Amino acid sequence: MSTNTRSTNAQPVAVITGASQGIGAALVAAYRKLGHAVVATSRGITPSDDAGVLAVPGDIADPATAERVVSAAVERFGRVDTLVNNAGLFVAKPFTDYTPADYAAVTGVNLTGFFHLTQLAVGQMLGQGGGHVVNITTSLVDNADARVPSVLASLTKGGLQSATKSLAVEYATRGIRVNAVSPGTIRTPMHAPETHEYLAGLHPVGRMGEIGDIVDAVLYLENAPFVTGEILHVDGGMSAGH
Repeated sequence: MSTNTRSTNAQPVAVITGASQGIGAALVAAYRKLGHAVVATSRGITPSDDAGVLAVPGDIADPATAERVVSAAVERFGRVDTLVNNAGLFVAKPFTDYTPADYAAVTGVNLTGFFHLTQLAVGQMLGQGGGHVVNITTSLVDNADARVPSVLASLTKGGLQSATKSLAVEYATRGIRVNAVSPGTIRTPMHAPETHEYLAGLHPVGRMGEIGDIVDAVLYLENAPFVTGEILHVDGGMSAGH
């Protein structure tokens, strides 16, 4: 069970972004197994046959999407107990090759989307007496790698990591926990199979992570009432060094 404050007969509700595939889709299934209702959002998400899953399509970079997601959660299920900010864009380019469009796209999803949705979700959680936010970052924030030029990831996900600690402290006495999971490279549809051997070599353990590794980390945080402000590295040793 989630540790959020709620009436004993209220079903907990999780909001998950980037929920149509990969880690996001696996998180939807995991939270349903926990007994949560889920509001799942992404640009390409389709309606679910499961009455406990409400799909809300939209571009998370658009503030109107955040409003629709939280409004839909409250209207359909009555509350928001957990928000997992899983949606993210990663564009690896030499710094001087980034275009204005790259900058707008990455900051739109990774920062603007996080800001508006989290602000609305936290507002709802305050009225309920508690909640939990989990942000998905990247271990490149802690340990830059010359083989993976990724300033926009560091700029945006680094901001998310700092915001995690700031929010955790700000809301620590009001029942809202805020944590982050910091992955290495995970075997998802984002990565073509021909890149897997190279990507595996970026990790000290010599392999990529699996989707289940990140899901397990999020669920640990969900069920850890004394843990807030934590950056949980699930990265095969990347954050430790090379």
